[in-house]
Amino acid sequence: MNKNYYAIIMAGGIGSRFWPISRTSHPKQFIDILGTGKTLIQNTYERFLKVCPKENIYVVTNENYTKLVKTQLPDMEDQQILTEPVMRNTAPCVAYGCFKIENLNPDAAIVVAPSDQQILDEDAFVNSILRSLETATANDCLVTLGIKPSRPDTGYGYIQYTDNTINEDFHKVKTFTEKPTLEIAKTFIQSGDFLWNAGIFVWSAKAIVKAFEQYLPDMHEIFADARPVYNTENERSHINQAYQQCINISIDYGVMEKADNVYVLPSDFGWSDLGTWASIYDLAEKDYVGNAVIPSEKVIMYDSSNCMVNVPGEKLVILKGLHDFIVVESNNTLLICPRDQEQNVKQVVADVKSKFGAKYI
Repeated sequence: MNKNYYAIIMAGGIGSRFWPISRTSHPKQFIDILGTGKTLIQNTYERFLKVCPKENIYVVTNENYTKLVKTQLPDMEDQQILTEPVMRNTAPCVAYGCFKIENLNPDAAIVVAPSDQQILDEDAFVNSILRSLETATANDCLVTLGIKPSRPDTGYGYIQYTDNTINEDFHKVKTFTEKPTLEIAKTFIQSGDFLWNAGIFVWSAKAIVKAFEQYLPDMHEIFADARPVYNTENERSHINQAYQQCINISIDYGVMEKADNVYVLPSDFGWSDLGTWASIYDLAEKDYVGNAVIPSEKVIMYDSSNCMVNVPGEKLVILKGLHDFIVVESNNTLLICPRDQEQNVKQVVADVKSKFGAKYI
């Protein structure tokens, strides 16, 4: 196993679209949301054990989740858990992890990925990551993984690529587009040169540090100034101050959309970003009338179809005459919502917070 290969798992989000299962104090990456026996972050960590040595895997998370990470990933040492004092989107998170690793090993090649994705074909995933690490190292470029789209989905970002390639399969990126309208998504699919943006990035430490210097110079300065304290006892206090100076910006918008050395690897490994209850419903086992029930031991359904049900295992639940609904209970909270209106859950969470405070959030 290549000791210059590293992985950074981004695990700082609060997953509000999965409320009330996902809460600020215990967000979705720390939940076995698919009923597999392992949480999303545990599955992600185990995938990267096939890519690099376990001591080369880092988790970046909110400092409030440090205990959850330690509990769920007991093999991780304290110095592998990087804590953020405030949420500042993905660019500072990536900068912190990559500058720290570069300080430790200037020859490092790094994969950065979210903690809450579903990957069905792990062998294909590992193969794509290893090829990307090799290509990024040899060509001093920034690599992102694109998923071959199966439908015109408006919930994903899209990457347009050209016929200009390196290593045969890595295509030069032409444009990034955030979540499009349905009509635009349809034209993307028809054109045949667009991929879903999986939010998985691969680069050498040198290349990403150089990219920060070029495209986010203020942020580069903040994390370059921290070089004397990385991997020392003063790291955390210094980073806590550094984050206060960081702007709130994504790595996509801050670097990837501006850089001229970005390549995408078209990939197909059974990917889902698990961003909504619809994505869970699509992946879950269903009965003959389309109901997905997790767990299913004490749920009885009459004349009901195409429902997504997630309730406490000890609770007896009877549903009758319900079609195309989401039924979720957790944290002394019950949510019943039509499946085609789940995009309103974020607004519901905001309304609950304003009416009842943070108790149910």
